[in-house]
Amino acid sequence: MILGRILAGFILALAITFGIYAQEGVVVSYDGYAGFQGPLWAANDLELFRKHGLKAEMVLITGSTRAMAALISGSTDFAQGSASAPIPIRLRGGDIVIIAAALNKFPFSVVTQKDIRKPSDLIGKKIGILNFGGSTDLAITLALKDWNIPRQAVTIFASGGAPERLAALSTRAIDASVLSPPETMVAARLGMNILAQLSDLKAAFPQTVITVRRSFLEKNRDAVRRFVRAYSEAIYEFKTDKAKALAVYANRLKQQDSKVLDATYDYFAPKFSFPPRVEREGIRNALELVSARDREAKGEINVEQFIDETLIDELEREGFFKKLR
Repeated sequence: MILGRILAGFILALAITFGIYAQEGVVVSYDGYAGFQGPLWAANDLELFRKHGLKAEMVLITGSTRAMAALISGSTDFAQGSASAPIPIRLRGGDIVIIAAALNKFPFSVVTQKDIRKPSDLIGKKIGILNFGGSTDLAITLALKDWNIPRQAVTIFASGGAPERLAALSTRAIDASVLSPPETMVAARLGMNILAQLSDLKAAFPQTVITVRRSFLEKNRDAVRRFVRAYSEAIYEFKTDKAKALAVYANRLKQQDSKVLDATYDYFAPKFSFPPRVEREGIRNALELVSARDREAKGEINVEQFIDETLIDELEREGFFKKLR
């Protein structure tokens, strides 16, 4: 009888503890609707955050400046976006650090009106990007540099998210933009030209990373650890279970065309990094681009100051990633 009561009390205590643990809330931002957002969407939609004891509130914040402002102010706890956003802030001593990367390659293509057949045809034309200082801006900067076209030889506009830029292309409000699947497939169907694959121009670029405040990591290490576990499992599920991934894409991209969904999955899934480590060469490439526009970012810079992979290291030692395989 006494043993039964003790056991019942122990089970009740566990249930209460788990209930509190499972209700720990975090706010996570992401920066748009494109295939490279897949891992974060999967972590939420496949209930992996819940599995690992987090109640995640997902918030769309377009524009890297606003996303970083929300993170630094404490309005959000995690931000998924390009490393081009946190790097300049960290260079100025900002309290942020990259803890994981789902995609270490530029996912963009330069999409143009059909009469623009070669890079030099862009001279004098209007190019649409999401926002200045973000990854789409840096992608165009990288492409123009590779083609030896001065930036001042084109006119660059902040033209909204990928759907808005695609619409602007279709009405000829702009002459070119950088897009990724599924928008690239739609653009091709509309007769637009895929001028270049930017992944061919640079081997590595930290396009999809998770950034946190370093102070938040120090004070809430267990919660951040559980986030990394859920995020990593989401990447693994995305890479290995196409049916689940397609369901996530169909829901989030509001896309029912199976060919578009298949093409989007086939493009991104092999490129996602598992485990979600940050490629140092990608950070160096991002630094090179940021430094070219930031007079305060000159000189030798230690790449490691932007990254904290201690949680990934811990999970690796514990065999977490092997257990998922």
